[in-house]
Amino acid sequence: MAAQMKYLAARRGPRAHAQLIGGEVSLLAPDHHAAALTIMREYGREPMAFTHGDFDYEYLRAVVLDGDGQARFSRVSFAAHFDKLMRGRSGIPRPRSEAELTPYRRRFAEMFARLKSEHGVASYLAHNMTVTPDNIDEVAAVVDDVVGMGGYSMVSFQPAAFVGDERRWSGDYREIGIDTVWEQIERGMGQPISYQSIQFGDPRCNRTALGFMVGSTWHPFLDVSYSAEERARDEFFTHLGGVNFGGTPPWLLALKVLRVLAGYPPGMVVVARWACSAVRRCGGLLELTGTFARHRVRPMTFVVHRFMDAENVTPAWKMMQAGQTSSDPVLLETQERLAACTYSMAHPETGELVPACVQHSVLDPGENQHLRRLLPLIPATPPAAGRCF
Repeated sequence: MAAQMKYLAARRGPRAHAQLIGGEVSLLAPDHHAAALTIMREYGREPMAFTHGDFDYEYLRAVVLDGDGQARFSRVSFAAHFDKLMRGRSGIPRPRSEAELTPYRRRFAEMFARLKSEHGVASYLAHNMTVTPDNIDEVAAVVDDVVGMGGYSMVSFQPAAFVGDERRWSGDYREIGIDTVWEQIERGMGQPISYQSIQFGDPRCNRTALGFMVGSTWHPFLDVSYSAEERARDEFFTHLGGVNFGGTPPWLLALKVLRVLAGYPPGMVVVARWACSAVRRCGGLLELTGTFARHRVRPMTFVVHRFMDAENVTPAWKMMQAGQTSSDPVLLETQERLAACTYSMAHPETGELVPACVQHSVLDPGENQHLRRLLPLIPATPPAAGRCF
């Protein structure tokens, strides 16, 4: 992991986000889990641990606190994956609906609220969910439930792709597109969710809406339908794009921003006009101040990641490695999306940054074969009559 982080820092710069994945992180011993997060931070990465959320508060405490009960971190980030397609969760091994998982989603968030209350450790929580035809009609209700809980700062959905063991995709299956999922998000929020201001990677892969809740209403940080905010976005990336906002102490960040603005005096006017526009969108200064005082202003981001099918990624990547551009429309789209990927796996042993879809579709098959033997998907034999298990 240290080699991966060192390589990422050299290729992608001194500051970025990184994910701790590769299985269920809570199967790591707490000290090993904490050590992994520490290594990521040492190389300027902001780590987010990806989990099914099927662990208790004592495990969380053991990760965050050292043997003397002192906090190892001032802040932690976790992404919890909940959906009814998963099997084996403690207390609900075979959920029949997304609604049945609502108490488990809430309990996960409550653990981190308790952590903050008892030990002063802040958290950033994301809620992840795979979307298929089996649960697409439940997405809106999940959005409503999760946003209403208050503990999550991101709600993220991943339309399922044909990757890995094909036996997972038996029965009626069709591709779920980004537009279809986004419509459900807006339905759950009861309002349009603007994502056009900032784009990460290829729009056919990613859709992200950065914003915040004011009471029960969502607002984007930037709404480019207003000229003042469109200019603020462009000026921000022009003059502040190289400033590390995450992980920087507030006093140092303030000095960095002031130094930039000192060299670009019109920036103060741009900031003021953006602030006035955003405050008006949120109902005015009095309304926003009152809502903030009641602790009802909080960040909320909506994300959809659309991964690609292995049958397309494998030939497209092979051609890219050979320097060839496909003439097939499907494979050409795949190549374009791979070239624009912002979600890469570091391979310092080969000097490569590999798109996630390539990692899962091309490089993981050997590991998947091992997992098939370790975790077979063959249905269990029904019990004999008169016997109960």
